[in-house]
Amino acid sequence: MADQALRKAPLAGRHGGSAGARVTPAGPATRLSLRAGTDALGALSAAFGLTLPTRPKTSASANGRHALWLGPDEWLLIDESGADLMAAAASSGVLHSATDVSHRNTAVLVSGPQAAGAIASACPLDLGNTVFPVGAAARTVLGKIEIVLLRTGEEDYRVECWRSFSPYAFGLLAEGAEDAGL
Repeated sequence: MADQALRKAPLAGRHGGSAGARVTPAGPATRLSLRAGTDALGALSAAFGLTLPTRPKTSASANGRHALWLGPDEWLLIDESGADLMAAAASSGVLHSATDVSHRNTAVLVSGPQAAGAIASACPLDLGNTVFPVGAAARTVLGKIEIVLLRTGEEDYRVECWRSFSPYAFGLLAEGAEDAGL
């Protein structure tokens, strides 16, 4: 095995929020940007151990692995256990495009009864329960940056962003959480 560069967690030691909304860095995860045609979905779903979603704003999750629909032929896969998603994709035996974006992305977790308000302070997406229910996922903006937002629970969200933008995202979300707690 070749030597591998270790990266520091971009948000190590940060914390923020209020009693109404907590903002914390997510743990390490592997991530895959996946593009594939509809004819490949069955084999890829089997290889990843979950059914790739095919409708806008949807996701699928199983055993710490998430597949987020980003477009008609595009998904973001996240594995919180650090599994080798590239190997899983390669084992499918079907035509697809997969890029490991694990070192490009990181995530911020926002949780609590005012979590939606904290995110909404800098994000134009409607986070109401009927429009953005648990399991909803979307590519959107937070302030001046692109994010991918996943609603993981009634009061829980995962904000995926490029690691170079993560201090900015964390700051916006922490400030929004403080304001939401007032």
